[in-house]
Amino acid sequence: MALPTFTMRQLVEAGVHFGHNTRRWNPKMASYLFGIRNGIHIIDLQQSVPMLHRAMQAVRDVTAGGGRVLFVGTKHQASEVVAESAKRCGQYFVNHRWLGGMLTNWKTISNSIRRLRELDEQLASGALAGLTKKEQLVLSREKEKLDRALGGIKDMGGLPDILFIIDTNKEALAVQEANKLGIPVVAIIDSNCDPAGITYPIPGNDDAIRAIQTYCDLMSGAVLDGIQAEITRGGGDVGASAEAPVEQIPEVVAEAAAEEAAAPQA
Repeated sequence: MALPTFTMRQLVEAGVHFGHNTRRWNPKMASYLFGIRNGIHIIDLQQSVPMLHRAMQAVRDVTAGGGRVLFVGTKHQASEVVAESAKRCGQYFVNHRWLGGMLTNWKTISNSIRRLRELDEQLASGALAGLTKKEQLVLSREKEKLDRALGGIKDMGGLPDILFIIDTNKEALAVQEANKLGIPVVAIIDSNCDPAGITYPIPGNDDAIRAIQTYCDLMSGAVLDGIQAEITRGGGDVGASAEAPVEQIPEVVAEAAAEEAAAPQA
């Protein structure tokens, strides 16, 4: 497996180049903008392509060293995609709401995670059967609330080694906490964002679902490549794993293979 590849055409088709209305822009993003079309800023993809590749390499290097990646995206259109992508590559995510102190006050967050685990065990074992319906309802609601906020990080076991963030305006608190702790940040920065504090900025649209899906697919692919590199370096046999690694096969290669398989044998 290798680091996922992508082309500028794929980014254009996903709408990565569309920024916000010119009235809603951050002057600090001026150097990443190509121009204006119909009152909308156009992001310079000639800069986005190498910066995206650099960010993917950073994520790959972290996981190759055994590090943890935290995917963060709580806006409606990113929530489900972020969770699916993190699960696909065995990493962690926050997709409901960023709680203040989620990184800087990890001890308190750990206590909440411990409480979530206790409730999971009690519900699974049937230990709540002896309680009244009202008491069961109260505990079930508490569990659901904790699961929404912490379910994606309950198995993380400690602070992440790198963050991947969709929309730095909405997730400004996550950026601040990561900066305070010296944790590198990979983030999508739209025309209305502030690139300050972002270790690996990626200029691009942070609202379009197809664009978000593209970023998340590439990052999860980078994580999987890093994990495979770690296993290989440790002497593990990837082919003997119960779960085979997922290979990204270019469409042209896949079509050629299918045609060859369908051709009559001489």
